[in-house]
Amino acid sequence: MADDTGDAACLGLREMAAAIARRELSSRDAVSRSLERIQESQRDLNAFRIVRERALTEAAEADALVSAGERPPLLGVPIAVKDNLHIAGEPTAYGCAGTFPKQSADSAVVRRLRDAGAIVVGKTNMCELGRWPFTSGPAFGVTRNPWNLDRTPGGSSGGSAAAVAARLVPAALGSDVGGSIRIPAAWTNLVGIRPTRPARPEMLSAAFPSELNIVGPLARTVSDAALLLDIIHPERAAEIAVRPCRIAVARRAIFPPGPAPLHADIEAGLLRTAAALRGLGHEVSDAESPQDWLVGLNFFTRAANQAGRVASALAEAELDERTRAYTRFGSIIGPLAALAGRTESRSARKIGAVFETCDIVLAPTVPIPALPADCIDMLDDPATRTAVITAFQYTWPWSVLGWPSISIPGGFDSDDIPIGVQLLGPPGSDQLLISVAGQLESELRWDLRSPPYPVHSVVA
Repeated sequence: MADDTGDAACLGLREMAAAIARRELSSRDAVSRSLERIQESQRDLNAFRIVRERALTEAAEADALVSAGERPPLLGVPIAVKDNLHIAGEPTAYGCAGTFPKQSADSAVVRRLRDAGAIVVGKTNMCELGRWPFTSGPAFGVTRNPWNLDRTPGGSSGGSAAAVAARLVPAALGSDVGGSIRIPAAWTNLVGIRPTRPARPEMLSAAFPSELNIVGPLARTVSDAALLLDIIHPERAAEIAVRPCRIAVARRAIFPPGPAPLHADIEAGLLRTAAALRGLGHEVSDAESPQDWLVGLNFFTRAANQAGRVASALAEAELDERTRAYTRFGSIIGPLAALAGRTESRSARKIGAVFETCDIVLAPTVPIPALPADCIDMLDDPATRTAVITAFQYTWPWSVLGWPSISIPGGFDSDDIPIGVQLLGPPGSDQLLISVAGQLESELRWDLRSPPYPVHSVVA
């Protein structure tokens, strides 16, 4: 068995699982190295809320299973999960300050990870109640982007994205209400998948189930993200062969008007991706995004109501005043949120009309480059709302509809920080999106580029 684990951090999810299965790498060494890197990085990146030292004991147990010939697909591999997922014996704080009780049982998706043999090394930072596309808060400080410590990794799954991008773990789970997997993926050069809403959302939701809040993977490659999705969402359709597709390039957001225009660097990345798709044999054309005001109103009311329900359940939470105001509003609009939900079929028909002439929509993930890491901390409430709407404007319509979307790397901006693009499809098109994303990865090889971290911190 290999004693030198210096390169273990560079292994992807499939690679690490295979190395452990072949006994070229022990789970204890892989987990130990992961824990060491987490500890070394906390001052700079601040990706983790909870680090599980018990993971070393679980890794030793995994090594015993390997020796006994057991071969679950992720046996012995270190994985991180977001702070809104239950881990038995750990508190679930949802990114909030306060003292919270330890949970008696795992969330369904965490249980599926454990059944697959994965070792959960910790819980990653998220903003309060997941309401912002950035990751900072009074409970834990500021989480930073390993591509540039001055910038945010996005949110609300920013801790998971930072952990994967910095090679602290080979993959992680996030959750996505309005874009909280896809936005961090875009700003950290990762693949982030929000799958089709399952028939039973509670089986793929966070600690407080919601039709909007779906758990999904963050990984450095399409293959690794797809494997992790298969583990937590085994109902997903079987793989399909790649075929030439009709792909519509949408530069305008579905919910008008956007508070910020599409940044030139983002548009350039979108067009580069479109050119690569054309080179792969797909039929690529420009398309007008279907415009629908109701989808935005639907999202705002339902997301606020969900936040209000979560805040009511987290009586111990000490919340930022902006979050308190948001949750107070959310707590009193239950009837309006239910009414908004009834508009979903109308929005689905209006937006879904685009698929009469195409198979996939290619769009920006976020219309702007990554903002400063502490950007949200100095804003008043109106400015906060503008920043949130700006970041979410291309992602939340698919969240409302429950349709699949994948954020993939789209290159780098003029400051050499990652940007992302989305592949968007109709219900049940998950495998088609994954297949086309895999084609793009083989062509563009974004997985070969690593962030400059670890570097000397730029933070005083």
